[in-house]
Amino acid sequence: MKDHKNSPIALEGLTFIIPVGAVALAAFFFGATRTAVLLSVATLFVVWFFRNPARKTPEDAKAIISPADGTVLKIEDVIDNEMVKGPFKKISIFMSIFNVHVNRVPVSGTVNKICYKEGKFLSANLDKASSLNERNSILVKTDDGKYILTVQIAGLIARRIVCWLKEGMYVIKGERFGLIQFGSRLELFLPFDTTISVRVGDKVKAGTTTIGYLT
Repeated sequence: MKDHKNSPIALEGLTFIIPVGAVALAAFFFGATRTAVLLSVATLFVVWFFRNPARKTPEDAKAIISPADGTVLKIEDVIDNEMVKGPFKKISIFMSIFNVHVNRVPVSGTVNKICYKEGKFLSANLDKASSLNERNSILVKTDDGKYILTVQIAGLIARRIVCWLKEGMYVIKGERFGLIQFGSRLELFLPFDTTISVRVGDKVKAGTTTIGYLT
């Protein structure tokens, strides 16, 4: 993955930060104080949104860590997925615009397949967003042959999914792998015999919260 993933601000945010900040400076220069203040606040918010804090990942080899900051929306049993055959334990996590949006790898292993699909931009807290919204699916095969599927799903405001991974790469649990800009949803498909350690409504943090254990 690219070295810029460790930057304290996700560099993809510069596309938004620089133009808004430049207009804010111009407004100050031309004496439009009220506009300048509003744009400065907007600039600070965008900088804060693209924050990319360091995290300490649990060392337990069997632990599956949360790939996203947010709230656990749903935990359910599902049969199949378009990427790999099931059954699975499926965990859905909703990220609001106030959460850190940099995503992290839930388990160590080899990136077996990546599949991007265009779609709608429904509110990410709706169940139908799973199948209808724009999404990027990443299938990782662990060293002991288990498959973990992570799906980045765009939301009502989120209009761009970023993924720094490529098929064939070896990834380490807890490392950054991408982000979804401005509110979104992330789903995990885990082996059916996984022990789940979170409940619906729990707040989780990418790279630090253990959401389950492989058997």
